[in-house]
Amino acid sequence: MARYAMFIDQNKCTGCNACRVACQMQWGLPPTLNYNWLEECVEGQYPHLTRLITPVQCQHCDNPPCEEVCPTKATYRTEEGVVLIDSKKCIGCKYCMVACPYNARMINENGVPEKCRFCYEYVRNGETPVCVSTCMCNVRVFGDLDDPSSPIHAALADQELEQLLPAMETNPRIFYAKKRR
Repeated sequence: MARYAMFIDQNKCTGCNACRVACQMQWGLPPTLNYNWLEECVEGQYPHLTRLITPVQCQHCDNPPCEEVCPTKATYRTEEGVVLIDSKKCIGCKYCMVACPYNARMINENGVPEKCRFCYEYVRNGETPVCVSTCMCNVRVFGDLDDPSSPIHAALADQELEQLLPAMETNPRIFYAKKRR
């Protein structure tokens, strides 16, 4: 069984928002609902500033606190490690939103949480998540951690890696290139 993961090289990101907009279009989201977004950090003092843009989304954790707190088991992990929400089971208690250290869930017009799905419905059929295929700067790489021929293997092997909030011990499936300053 595949173990899906994503590599993001935020050092390459220009902040064009193509990934965010493509995701909104793919899933029919209103402009106010984002499954992925960009966080901008500016360091230094003028005129010697460094700008770093980090794409952020659900981290599809191996140890997801959102799943643990869901009273109806609406939040679950697939065999491939993708964290999903069964909207039919969700009662809108928002416990998962409080538990998620990445603030990766948003409330839809029906009052229930939504989040990145890793384009699971498409990935299972051999396609790539739309945020990956849309990026003109090749910021994102998606693949199967268990498949040595998967593009993610080469991407992870060639980089110094970091993850968001490692102290939370959620074991995210999103890996970031170490930030260059």
